[in-house]
Amino acid sequence: MNSYRIGISSISAQGRHGANSGERDFPQEFTVDLEVTVGVEDDAIEETADYSIIIEEVRRVVAEESHVLLETLADAVARAVFEYMNVIEVVATVHKPGAALALGVEDIWAEAIVS
Repeated sequence: MNSYRIGISSISAQGRHGANSGERDFPQEFTVDLEVTVGVEDDAIEETADYSIIIEEVRRVVAEESHVLLETLADAVARAVFEYMNVIEVVATVHKPGAALALGVEDIWAEAIVS
């Protein structure tokens, strides 16, 4: 079996996450970058992870769950994607653009690795 890394960048989703007062009252924007390592034996679509299904799952987790910490949101995303067939490892990086803007920095993000 060969292993391959798939990258999906800038998956946008709305969710209710945050530690500060009021952050979970209304949805805010998050973006997710993924690196998904898959084990593939044959040159067939059935052997790998389906990008569209992974993107839908990421958006579902961000929209339906609520986390205080960005770190635990990243972990929840990584664990959800890890459940798919032939996935060996997931690196999920969750960005919180609104927090970065409010603090005057370029980016705020947290990363989780599940294998």
